[in-house]
Amino acid sequence: MINFVKIILIFSLMASPCNSLELYGKFAQGGLITGKVDKKIDLYVDNKKIKISDKGYFVFGIPRDQTNEIVIVTKKNKKEIKKLIKKIQIRKFKIQRIDGLPKRKVSPTAEDMKKIRSEGKLISKAKNINSNLNYFFDSFIRPAKGITTGVYGSQRILNGKPRRPHYGIDIAAPKGTSVLSSNSGRVILSERNLFFTGGTVIIDHGHGLISIYSHLEKTFVKKNQLVKKGEIIATVGSTGRSTGPHLDFRLYCNNVPVDPDLVISLN
Repeated sequence: MINFVKIILIFSLMASPCNSLELYGKFAQGGLITGKVDKKIDLYVDNKKIKISDKGYFVFGIPRDQTNEIVIVTKKNKKEIKKLIKKIQIRKFKIQRIDGLPKRKVSPTAEDMKKIRSEGKLISKAKNINSNLNYFFDSFIRPAKGITTGVYGSQRILNGKPRRPHYGIDIAAPKGTSVLSSNSGRVILSERNLFFTGGTVIIDHGHGLISIYSHLEKTFVKKNQLVKKGEIIATVGSTGRSTGPHLDFRLYCNNVPVDPDLVISLN
């Protein structure tokens, strides 16, 4: 069991304090790392250049199945300054069986697949947005009151058939329960009836970090609308592939699904 504690790692890269690197988060499977660095520094994580804001803020996610150490390199004028190697905490994920789903929601028809592919393009576009918003560096809150009935990373077996892992947390609550924006940002998708996720809202928090709210009964926001952290954006429902009222809440960082519980626990 992971101890959900905020970890602050501050590494001195050079004698000058302006070249320090700050890292916040849990280096574990599904973790989200935010940080700050001198904006004149280039930052690479596993050889991938990380976007840095005009104030020096950045963010990156750790995949569910990451087992190798993460290599963090800072450079200035293309010259390496410092290399950090971080071990990843390996987690043991649950197996969750869900029965009683409509057959079409587990084994879609050919006609259903047309709708699914069309909707998949919308969601894929949202997952690949990389805006200059800086809300990602702010803390996240739990978006609804209720009992957690599904956790991140669990292997799903639907109507007896193995499916992909669950990449969010499920919060069970009565229909009509308020759903809050977990952080400030811009709405990039607001749909009432997607095949799998039903009523769905996606919010961009900047630098590739988005939040997804699914199975909603009602939605109160529109695409391109700016919302504040804690603002009511929808109500809990049981739309899409669902066996009862609940909110499926997910976070993606540059298309990497990260664990909302790990992120919220940093508060």
